[in-house]
Amino acid sequence: MNTTTGRTKPTILFVDDEARLLEGLAQLLRKEYDVQVAISGPDALQKLSQLKNVAVVVSDFRMPQMDGATFLHEVMLRAPQATRILLTGEAGLEGAKDAVNKGQIFRFLSKPCPSDQLKSALEAGIEHHRLLNAERNVMLETLLECIAALMEVLAVTNPMAFGRAQRLKKLAAEIAKQLELGQFWQLEAAALLSQIGYFAESPALAEKIYYGRPLTTAEQERAKAVPSTAAKLLEHIPRLEPVIQILAAIDWPDASVARLGDGTVGLGARILGIALEYDALVMQELPKAEILQKLESREARFGAKVLAALSTNIAPVAEPEPELVMPLRNARPGMRLRQEIRSHVGALLVPFGFEVSARLLERLSQVAPEALEQDVRLVAAKA
Repeated sequence: MNTTTGRTKPTILFVDDEARLLEGLAQLLRKEYDVQVAISGPDALQKLSQLKNVAVVVSDFRMPQMDGATFLHEVMLRAPQATRILLTGEAGLEGAKDAVNKGQIFRFLSKPCPSDQLKSALEAGIEHHRLLNAERNVMLETLLECIAALMEVLAVTNPMAFGRAQRLKKLAAEIAKQLELGQFWQLEAAALLSQIGYFAESPALAEKIYYGRPLTTAEQERAKAVPSTAAKLLEHIPRLEPVIQILAAIDWPDASVARLGDGTVGLGARILGIALEYDALVMQELPKAEILQKLESREARFGAKVLAALSTNIAPVAEPEPELVMPLRNARPGMRLRQEIRSHVGALLVPFGFEVSARLLERLSQVAPEALEQDVRLVAAKA
């Protein structure tokens, strides 16, 4: 914390294989900034994964192991909110053009760089970072609210798909929190939208799939087409590119998913993928210990970190959660259903495991008010 101004210093990450240069930059800038340094691209990527909200990354172009263009491309994938600046000498100008396309850099600086020019570029980079974050926060709130509203509307036509989307969102968010990934809006949106293809299908098909019941040949073909239906629905929506990439990667082979690394798409695909498989196994009413054993055999796909985060989050407890029985009307937001709710003609209204919300109760009061009077089994909201 900057004790003279009472505000947090912006974090700047400098990457260069010249240790003396890094030492000099730290001495020059440490009063104004939280200066972090690394002597190689791989070292910097490791440090980047541990730092929170890096404002600006400044990289030399010519470095062993990984050049500046390749490094800044990785930064773009792993920390897209960080402003990227490239330092290069005359000999590196031609090759540094790759950084424009690969790393989408904010500014070039020539070496040696005068201190006033460097400070000016850093201040511009920090302001760029601040504006991007402000715009992103507004956009994300709007986008996620729109997605949530869309799913609420579609819930009337396919409550099974809606219920699963809500469960996936919650579990994926808990795994991301366990991994200390911070706000991961792309994962949240992908979890909600992962089931949107089923809204074009009959609720009966979604119900058979989720409960693992046998499908006819025609139903199998329709089920295979669900991901492509979702892609077609989403492909022209601005700002959803990383979400669409996460959803596409769900069906990739293990090796292809592993090559994505720990960037937004790679981690998003692995977290959502394990949430999908966990939810499918839960619907088969398998014990948690058996579910974990099955998922641990898939370490090559999900990775040890994601598996450990899931295991911590859903570790079997010594005592089952106590059930409550009451009219659905009296249920409090946050309670979870331990049964399905169906209409008087047998149509599924709310699936097993659904979390009660004010919106749910309001929707049922409109489409099936008699359901609110049913005695239902629930578990209490987690503290």
